[in-house]
Parts: sequence; C-alpha cells; structure tokens
Amino acid sequence: MSEPIRSATVLPAVRTETELHTPDGLTLVGELSVPESHDPVATLVCLHPLPTAGGYMDSHIIRKAAARLPALADIAVLRFNFRGVSSPRGTSEGSFGHGDDERLDLDAAMAFVAERGLPDPWLLGWSFGTEVALKHGLEHDVVGAILLSPPLHRTTAAEVAAWSGSGKRLVVVVPELDDYLRPPEALERFASVPEREFVAVDGGKHLWVGENQTVRVLTEIVARLNPAVLPLPEEWP
Repeated sequence: MSEPIRSATVLPAVRTETELHTPDGLTLVGELSVPESHDPVATLVCLHPLPTAGGYMDSHIIRKAAARLPALADIAVLRFNFRGVSSPRGTSEGSFGHGDDERLDLDAAMAFVAERGLPDPWLLGWSFGTEVALKHGLEHDVVGAILLSPPLHRTTAAEVAAWSGSGKRLVVVVPELDDYLRPPEALERFASVPEREFVAVDGGKHLWVGENQTVRVLTEIVARLNPAVLPLPEEWP
C-alpha cells in the first residue's frame, strides 16, 4: 500500500545535524539530508527567507525540500540558519547582516559542501535568500542558482547583470501574485541576463502556500538537478 505525500510527510533519508564555521568565527546550525542507500546526484544549498520577517531553515518550502528530495530525486539538501537566526535546531551565532555579512555564511556552507565532496551544488534562494545568492553566489563553484520570489530589494542592477556570461545557470521563478516583484517587472529587471531561465507561475504567491504550489516549486528544482526522475510521485510506499 502507498500513502499520499502531504505537507507534513517526511520521506526516508540520512539526516545529520551540522555546524558551519564562518570566516569571521561564527558557528551556524543546520542539517544535511542525503539519500539513504546511495550517493546523491546533485546538491541543493538552501538560503532561507528574511530573518526579520520570520524566515529560517524550517521555512516550509526549504523544510519540504529536505523532507522529500533525497528520497524522490536523489538530491542532497543542506539547510541552515543564517547568522543570528533561531529554529528548533538551535541558534546560529551573530546578528542579521542585511544580506552583506551573510556572504560569510554562504562561504561556510560552500566550504562544507566541498569538504563533504557533495556533487554539483546549486543554490536555492527564497525571497531574502535570493539576494544572498545573487550578490555572492558568483564567488563559488556552483552549477547555478534557483531564485524563488526574488524581491530585488538589496541586489543592485550591476549584481544581477554580473550573472550574464558567467557560465552559471540562473533560474528565476516568479509567482503571478507576488507581493514584491511580479512577472512583467521581473522580466525587465532580469533582462540584463539574457540566458536566464524565467518561470512565471500562474496563481502563485510569494509564500508558495499549499501543496499544489509546493509541488510546482519542487518540480522546478528537480527539473534542473535531476530531470530524469520527473514527474514527482504523489504517493510513497
């Protein structure tokens, strides 16, 4: 028999509590989730929404990526709290860095990925996390970045344009009903990166609430990291 995959479903994986150590001496708390019985085919490094608005490593899309993608798509998922952020896993040292000091948090995450030999890393930024990815992701050996609901509040036009010709993929996923940046304006703001992959999601909202929106987001992720396993199953034995 099979059970439907729902919001609270946690599929099998090897989950390890992690500590990331930043170049400025802070310890960040996180978790690495990998497939149970074999090596991952790719790695997702998750950058969560705005800490001052309640964003953390358990923000629901990131939590569900870690809960499902190791089993459904053979993807390793690293999630962590940015500096100064708390979750049930614990509190990362430091204080909110407005997207600037979080560069060092990303440094720590990518050093961890390299130390563990995790393959083909991608950045997954959601809202504030997209700002960190856009501003600092080009410094790292990543395949690319997937941006969910990018507000472009802290990212300059020059920082966006720098992705053009970088050789790194940029996937921009914009909900139709976003609170900050909707598809028509987003197309204009990302026009400086002609090779970007642009996905406008009809009926989508900034927080991606609901199982249908969750599945759409996870599908867009898997379509880049391991498309051979699509479509994602709706049930699990």
